[in-house]
Amino acid sequence: MKCNNTISKEIERSIIKTYRKDIWSKFIKAINEFALIKDNDKIMVCISGGKDSFLLAKCIQELQRHGKIKFDACYVTMDPGYKKEDLNKIIANAKLLNIPLQIFTSDIFKVVKKISRKSPCYLCAKMRRGYLYDEAKKRGCNKIALGHHLNDVIETTLLSMFYSGELKTMMPKLHSDNFQGLELIRPLYFVKEASIISFQNYHHLEFSACACPISLDCSLKKDSKRLEIKNLIKELKKTNKDIEYNIYKALDNVNLNCVLKTKDNNKTTSFLENYDK
Repeated sequence: MKCNNTISKEIERSIIKTYRKDIWSKFIKAINEFALIKDNDKIMVCISGGKDSFLLAKCIQELQRHGKIKFDACYVTMDPGYKKEDLNKIIANAKLLNIPLQIFTSDIFKVVKKISRKSPCYLCAKMRRGYLYDEAKKRGCNKIALGHHLNDVIETTLLSMFYSGELKTMMPKLHSDNFQGLELIRPLYFVKEASIISFQNYHHLEFSACACPISLDCSLKKDSKRLEIKNLIKELKKTNKDIEYNIYKALDNVNLNCVLKTKDNNKTTSFLENYDK
């Protein structure tokens, strides 16, 4: 039976070799294209327990070892009230992957359950973000890294269009409005979810899906709008294999001459303002 150190080394090699095209190169592309990590950064890598955040942690570790950028990183899990078995699974996976995990606690699940039964996911996400920013500040970090991938970006874009009537997306990096000097980054921005699932299956890894006791099916419950969008994209891919790329590319190729209105902060500009000029 292989020891944890051997398994961890195999996983690290596969990121650089087996999954060089589908994961590592796209991870590096996002780092370079969006200037996500710079010399002397101190990054708090947030690990929720799922496949995406654990892969992100391994990629950050590999960048520290082999990249030219000199930065520090800490690997953190917030325990918002997980069941003991769920938290133990996260800890076990961190040991298996040789990630020096640090855990801090909050009472988010307890608070959300008490005050927000109608929209627990929204309140939970908002509270999580605040706790993570606060923890990053305490640790002297200037950046927080999250494990969102390309499919998260695409799905968020369509959700915004279909259900909010607004064209916007999940950005590769954001300045915090409430915590000065803190920035959120998404280094897996170009990595497809299918590649992450392939990586997980290749190494026979088992990660947590959703450990929330309030909404056990999380964002993938049967009536979830995100699941609805996932299924829509899956159907569209049957006749257009490039559908995911094209949705992303549309966000990277906006023709302002063919947009009715644009917003910049609180200022709205109509195409009519420059129509006769």
